[in-house]
This record gives sequence, structure tokens and C-alpha cells, in this order.
Amino acid sequence: MRHKKAYSISLAFLISMFLVSNAIATSDITQLVSESEFSSYKNVADFIDHSPKVTIVVPAEASDVEEYGPEVVKGLTGSDCDRDGKMDDNQTCNAVYYKLWLKYRLNK
Repeated sequence: MRHKKAYSISLAFLISMFLVSNAIATSDITQLVSESEFSSYKNVADFIDHSPKVTIVVPAEASDVEEYGPEVVKGLTGSDCDRDGKMDDNQTCNAVYYKLWLKYRLNK
């Protein structure tokens, strides 16, 4: 029993460290989008269009279930502007673009 508890604590610690290191690694978007890549975008809409895409499963609407049956799966695809693997809303994408713009604008 003692070994099982130690194993569980060790596993939880390793998972926590992985999550923290992953968050630290991706918290600075300028590490993921270079100045040359950023300068290739015409505007924020172009930046969003060229950001990686993420698809999530969303609940099917009643009309979808009626038309396609109870096993229907509905997906929604959107942009991952901050490159964290999650779909971002427009406000987040605008904030990421602005952060990059400030960073690379001040470098000139």
C-alpha cells in the first residue's frame, strides 16, 4: 500500500511538472512565431486565417439527431492563434496578434 501511494504521488508530481513546463514553454508566443513569419501577414485577419486549425466535438443539435440519427457527431473547426492546442476566440486571436505586433514593432 505504501508503494502504491508513493507511486501515485510521483505520477501526480511528474504530470504537474509536465503541465507547468508546457505552459511555460508556450506562454511566450514570440518563441513560436518568428518575426519573419509575423511580417508575412497582411493584417490580423490574415494572421488568424494562417494560424493552425483545431477541431473540437460539440453537442449535436436536435435537428442534426433527427436528420442523421443518435450517433451523429458534430465538429467545430477554428484557429489556434496562441499555438496551445486549443481553439481560440476572436478576442484571444486579436490579443495574440497585438502582442506580436508590439514585440516586433519595438524591435525595429
